[in-house]
Amino acid sequence: MDLYRIILVDDEEEVRKSIIKKIDWEDAGFKVVGDAENGQEAMEIIEALEPDVVLTDVRMPYMDGLTLAEWIRQNYPSIKVIIFSGYDDFEYAKQAIRLNVIEYILKPVNVEELTAILKKIKNSLDEEIAQKRNVDLLRKNYLKSLPIIREQFLNDMLHRPIPEKVIDEKLKDYGVDILGAKKWVIAVVEVEKGEIGKDEQSVLHREQELIPISVRQLIGEMLKGYCRIALFTSPIEQVLIAAIDEGGTQTRLITVLGDVCKETKRVLEVPITVGIGHSCSSLTDVGYSYRSAVNALGYKAIVGTGGTIYINDVEPMDPGRLVWDSRDEEALFTAIKFGPKEKIRQAVDGILKRMEQAKVHFNQYQIFMRSVVNSMMQMIQQYDLGPTEFSVMEDPYLGMLWSSVLKQEDFGGWLLKTGLFVNQAMNRERESSMKHLMQEAERYIRENYQDPELSVEKLCRHLHMSPAYFSTMFKKETGQAYTAYLTQVRMEKAVELLEKTDDKTYVIAAKVGYQEQNYFSYVFKKRFGVSPSKYRGTK
Repeated sequence: MDLYRIILVDDEEEVRKSIIKKIDWEDAGFKVVGDAENGQEAMEIIEALEPDVVLTDVRMPYMDGLTLAEWIRQNYPSIKVIIFSGYDDFEYAKQAIRLNVIEYILKPVNVEELTAILKKIKNSLDEEIAQKRNVDLLRKNYLKSLPIIREQFLNDMLHRPIPEKVIDEKLKDYGVDILGAKKWVIAVVEVEKGEIGKDEQSVLHREQELIPISVRQLIGEMLKGYCRIALFTSPIEQVLIAAIDEGGTQTRLITVLGDVCKETKRVLEVPITVGIGHSCSSLTDVGYSYRSAVNALGYKAIVGTGGTIYINDVEPMDPGRLVWDSRDEEALFTAIKFGPKEKIRQAVDGILKRMEQAKVHFNQYQIFMRSVVNSMMQMIQQYDLGPTEFSVMEDPYLGMLWSSVLKQEDFGGWLLKTGLFVNQAMNRERESSMKHLMQEAERYIRENYQDPELSVEKLCRHLHMSPAYFSTMFKKETGQAYTAYLTQVRMEKAVELLEKTDDKTYVIAAKVGYQEQNYFSYVFKKRFGVSPSKYRGTK
């Protein structure tokens, strides 16, 4: 295993040199990747090197070890902190414990003691990594989490487009036996609240959270002999995917679900209402069936509760009806916005497949395609992708935007080409927006470097970004951590003031954002090799 990275922080150079020299770091499992004279300097090194362990003194100028430990705890919680101090002070020890400092040792540092501590930490780090990599443990955790993962995937099937191949693989992995059916039907089960039975003292009604579990168990038992099912919980209701094989019928399913409603009322004294959606011939379309089942439940106020409501009974429709709704639009937009290209192709193929399978009048095809085109145009308008961008798109695709009669044979090509084009345009816009944000960050720093309280948090409030994301993107765009960049700007301004004014050092320090003259001088000398006064003397 590679050596772990450690940095030393102490305001006494001799102490740092002595510790570095006396410890057999490689034998202890570490390599020293940096050292710092105080907490402020250590912050820059930590941002740049991200060590595994920080060994720091408590009492140092500008920023002490406990303040540094607090900063590490907030920004790099995985870094281990060792504190050493010449002060046997219980208050320091208490604060160290609060800050998750793993060791607190007294100066002078004993080589054997520190080596033993380092080896102990090395073993602890080894165990952490081994646990994270342990295949058996991962498998055990996976199996423990499997019911949650399974339910999450089944819920995802209802709300976003998933390729058929992925559905097949995942359902096999998760042990969900509904593949290979003739058709599938979604039913949504809602427990009617406030309508419990007479025996209010029963355990079931005293423990309200047990009711959905009991209902679910009863549904599973009653449907077991009729069809294969996947029964799971969504945020607001129980959802059933029924796989109807050859020989089974949707009518029979509705009858059985009606019996389920009667039995839950009789046995559990709990009324349930079941919304039953349209059937679908592919598991990629269960979202359509689910939405129609939810729509069926919406008719409770008209039909009544405590039984089944089949969508075809309340919304008679042509089985070949072709409709473009908000969820279809959202699925297409998600694929286009985030990609990759293969996802966009799959989304377009899904739309074309629905058109192929629907046996409808020519006018309905026209309405459907026009709805999709309108959605695309709204997306183009929403993200301000105007005529200039689309002028590069050649006919017949551009002609789809204003054609009075849409040609079905051209529609798939137009939709794919437009989707890919919008995706590329949005990626360019995203990159451009991030560059503008980072440029705004640099501008803000250069205009506010005098502020001693200028922090990442303060800057991010101005940019409306999270500090963690900002730090990552700022370093990616500028090649520097925020602290290093701010220091660079302040030093540039300090040099300018030293060369062009007669201001005292403490005045210049305040003008470039340092409240302490000594720390300003320390940072300046660290960067330029001479103190501010000597620098001025050479000019």
